[in-house]
Amino acid sequence: MRPATPARRLARVAALSAAALSLLVLLMGVLLWWSAMREEPYGTDSTDSTGSVAAADPALVERGAYLAKAGNCMACHTERGGMAFAGGRGIDTPFGTVYSSNLTPDRDTGLGAWRASDFWGALHHGRSKDGRWLYPAFPYTSYTQVSREDSDALFAYLQSLPPVRQPQPGNTLSWPFSTQAALAVWRTLYFKPGAFEPDPQQGAEWNRGAYLVRGLGHCAACHTARNALGGSGSLDLAGGLIPMQNWYAPSLTSDAEAGVGRWPIEHIASLLRTGVAPGASVQGPMAEVVLRSTQYLTEPDLQAMATFLKALPASAPDQQKARTAPPTKSSAQIAGARLYEQHCAQCHGEQGEGVALAYPALAGNRAVTLHSSVNLVQVVLHGGYPPATAGNPQPFGMPPYMLTLSDKDIASVLSFVRNAWGNQAADVTAVDVNRTRSGNAR
Repeated sequence: MRPATPARRLARVAALSAAALSLLVLLMGVLLWWSAMREEPYGTDSTDSTGSVAAADPALVERGAYLAKAGNCMACHTERGGMAFAGGRGIDTPFGTVYSSNLTPDRDTGLGAWRASDFWGALHHGRSKDGRWLYPAFPYTSYTQVSREDSDALFAYLQSLPPVRQPQPGNTLSWPFSTQAALAVWRTLYFKPGAFEPDPQQGAEWNRGAYLVRGLGHCAACHTARNALGGSGSLDLAGGLIPMQNWYAPSLTSDAEAGVGRWPIEHIASLLRTGVAPGASVQGPMAEVVLRSTQYLTEPDLQAMATFLKALPASAPDQQKARTAPPTKSSAQIAGARLYEQHCAQCHGEQGEGVALAYPALAGNRAVTLHSSVNLVQVVLHGGYPPATAGNPQPFGMPPYMLTLSDKDIASVLSFVRNAWGNQAADVTAVDVNRTRSGNAR
């Protein structure tokens, strides 16, 4: 038997590569077919016309305007300094940048040629008017629970807006994440259209809160950890690092993080309405949510959300990722005490007691002792600014120390704060600070 020549070996490798590629294409085709077949069809109805819904029912438009605030739609679909809802804002993801679409009724670049059922298809199925699957940067994994009635109201409101001609910039996702085949795989693993099912064991207020939190509010988009493919696999609200934003969204089920099971309902509602509550204030991405969304919700809806959040099952202690500090003070903590006295004590108090509804107490503050220190580092680097709301129009803020303190200084002062006045948490390192400063927090 003669040994294979280089040419024959090359031909064999080429044949095997072609077979593997053919098999991959076949697999992608099967996944595309399967992903489409597992979704229930959606169609039109007698009122499913383009552009005329808004003029026909002003009450529906008003309701849609309220729902748009509940969903915080304008935050993503408005470019900084641009026209409201005209899209074009870049949403950074670990796979590249996705640009938000134009929601105004411009026929060429917006929703002017869409029908109510097309819009429902985007929310419920994650599919565009032309049948393309949408990238999950648009949180249809949560919006799939939005009712058809609310979807139609949202569409009516968007159709009432002044049309703005603004084409959507091209997404800059890397291959293969830019392909529909990759989306087929992702959807097969992590998405199936659903609907909100009221829990008959709970009251109407709890169910309304669950609908808002899990649906339009899409709280799980931030408060649920994501894996390497960007999938969450559940709506457990157990906290996680927000990809690309370098903020940690704390667990809503853990008393050690952001769980509110022990809070009075009125304090939970106050935090959502004003951004502050006794012993708490919102910062970072949540400050934007309160600023643009939850402060505009009705009191019954805020009470409903508070009722649902308060009733979330608490995480078991071993799931709360609690970490304790060494019993003796580290050198970083000793150095941090001097920095705290110099830069922080004037507002937060010598004993970390703070000033009510102005400067938060640091002693006993669970935001200080989170297992992840990334939020603390963000606040020290960039400053801390609660939202200016109708209920708290002139919030007290904290200046940034990015140019004042070194990574080592920030690590030292935070290590001190996390272990003073009865607090217990792991020290912060200069590497932790540098990662956050450079946008690579973990």
